[in-house]
Amino acid sequence: MTFDVEKIRKDFPNLSTRGRDEKPLIYFDNAATTFKPCQVISSTHAHYCHRTANIHRGVHYLSEEATAAYESSREKVRSFLNARDNFEIIFTKGATESINLVAHSYGRKFIKSGDEVIISEMEHHSNIVPWQMLREETGCVIKVIPFNDQGELLMDEYRKLLTSRTRLVSIVHVSNSMGTVNPVKEIIALAHAAGAVVLVDAAQGVSHEPIDVQDWDCDFLAFSGHKLYGPTGVGVLYGKQALLETMPPYQGGGDMILSVSFDKTIFNRLPFKFEAGTPNIAGVIALGDAISYVKAVGWEGVSAYKNELLAYGHKLLETVPGLRMIGTAKHKAPIFSFILQDIHPHDIGTLIDREGVAIRTGHHCTQPVMKHFNIPATARASLAFYNTKDELDIFVKALHKIIEVFK
Repeated sequence: MTFDVEKIRKDFPNLSTRGRDEKPLIYFDNAATTFKPCQVISSTHAHYCHRTANIHRGVHYLSEEATAAYESSREKVRSFLNARDNFEIIFTKGATESINLVAHSYGRKFIKSGDEVIISEMEHHSNIVPWQMLREETGCVIKVIPFNDQGELLMDEYRKLLTSRTRLVSIVHVSNSMGTVNPVKEIIALAHAAGAVVLVDAAQGVSHEPIDVQDWDCDFLAFSGHKLYGPTGVGVLYGKQALLETMPPYQGGGDMILSVSFDKTIFNRLPFKFEAGTPNIAGVIALGDAISYVKAVGWEGVSAYKNELLAYGHKLLETVPGLRMIGTAKHKAPIFSFILQDIHPHDIGTLIDREGVAIRTGHHCTQPVMKHFNIPATARASLAFYNTKDELDIFVKALHKIIEVFK
């Protein structure tokens, strides 16, 4: 089946937006957030126009309709990740809150002074800071898996880090700053052999390839809706039911209780134990529609097309004089981080914006990655399945133009 990118592009209104100076917009900042298809935008509009009500507690028609749509999204997420049961799907504000939930609830109960948490050198700040906060409170030890100059984890070093005191490994699936796709299934198997549980940060990976949590056998997995063509302010924590049952609530309030008295509170069952207060109802429903959209497009066609864009982009960027690619792993997503000799990344971002091309510049919330390469920042072009080779041509032509300006 041919991947029809032009047909898909018609589903995304933002792609018709004009950039700086009314130039056609080329959006290469998908690692930060993706555009939303009409189906997702319409879902949010429909909820607020025709189905506004709080969920779970109401017995009137609108509440029942909203509850059914909300819980339908939970089933869509379960199927999307191939989780065993809907109890294992917790709705959060995003991947960051999901990771913090695990650090707060699982970490503070099961990780003690001297216990070890392993993360990697390529983690996003949101998968570093919560563990540092846990270390301050508990006295646990943080160990870091290094990577090589291609941006690939040093698996032999990881094996050496695992000990009988390792309690948890928290690892990124796809690096947001280099595009590296990590061997998470192998990482998980090694951690389990050492008696540790594993959390996978799938914020970037969830839009790049299918995820099967049962096949991976991960204990926890986090992702954000807005990087999967869904809305902002909604995310998911997957957790194995047996683990979630042992964990105390992350927050207290409505919907996470069965009964409250001044003597004692009895908490609700999963997944509601971890969903205190009125959630982002419209966002959760729209996330379900985003998942339906991605599944309808089809992973096989998406994967093949993204690999084409990755190969084509690398070939074009090799023609740019003075360009150094940051992240050249054998297995990677279509994320191009780079520096240009004697030109600051922020200057690149500003000048290329004048050509209608939107990229990201900075440390991408991965300052340890920048330290590894001894650089302050990179320019990053990150692609989605609605991007095209023609856009890559314009992007690289703009880079050549920037070089001429600085000459």
